Amino acid sequence: MTTPSEAEDTRPDPQLSAIISERRHLINLAYRLLGSLADAEDVVQETYTRWYAMSREQQQAIASPGAWLTTVAGRVCLDLLGSARARRERYVGEWIPEPLPDRSEWLTGRTGGTAADPADRVTLDESITMAFLVVLEAMTPAERVAFILHDVFGYAFADVAAIVGRTPAACRQLASSARRRIRTAQAPAAPAARRAGIIRDFKQAWQAKDVGALIGLLAPDATLIADGGGRVSAVLHPIDGGEQIARYAMALADLAPGMTLLERSVNGQPGLVIQQNGVIASVIAFETTDEQITRIWAVRNPDKLRLWTAGRQPQAPDA
Repeated sequence: MTTPSEAEDTRPDPQLSAIISERRHLINLAYRLLGSLADAEDVVQETYTRWYAMSREQQQAIASPGAWLTTVAGRVCLDLLGSARARRERYVGEWIPEPLPDRSEWLTGRTGGTAADPADRVTLDESITMAFLVVLEAMTPAERVAFILHDVFGYAFADVAAIVGRTPAACRQLASSARRRIRTAQAPAAPAARRAGIIRDFKQAWQAKDVGALIGLLAPDATLIADGGGRVSAVLHPIDGGEQIARYAMALADLAPGMTLLERSVNGQPGLVIQQNGVIASVIAFETTDEQITRIWAVRNPDKLRLWTAGRQPQAPDA
């Protein structure tokens, strides 16, 4: 026999639609805070687990479920950022955030038109570029959380304080410090068409093994960082200097004669994908000025390429 309270618990949750609709926001927040879609998925799962661990009465007593979910997700991310820093110190080679493909690249692996991956909920804007995420990596966890919540998502410092566990004034200082780091580290952005043209020229020079053209496309103080992750060979230290990077690219082409270069969007910016015998082996993101490439990030860790390698592989363009 069912008691009245048990019967009430089996009724549809009137807040369910509002709760589920927050998932996109939570994925966007957690990916920017952690630089890893896999970790962002775990954070969102943990956040929803905590919500559904409460009784119906406890849930209904929360005036703004969306704000509650954001607070919990932010705190979970803050905890993870501390442990992630220790993990990344033990990482083989340099650690690079997980790259995201353009929507058209990973939708091909789906069936029935359903959204199988959380990446479809990540909004690609300037706060998602590889250059931006790399700068975030240099911040303290508290700086990163305060800056992302306030400057990117528009939360008041009073709300940020409840997540970070500091005063609103302290959170304002954290965000200000993070803002200075961004201004110092980021080069002025070139127009999108110009960036795409520079990357296309780089691809063509690499394919032609034209080392002189590559050197001309790379700033003299350019830096290349490659991420191996332990499962594949890693470049343990950054390669500094345009000429050194160009010669490294030439050596790589000689060692991998079956290499194919594809122009692809990487975190919303022009990038390249390396296919080796039809299999995606690396995803490359760039930072450019109006004239040259200043920074290159090459991700080779298979765990970070799952969205790129699942389902049908991208095909080479006709031209």
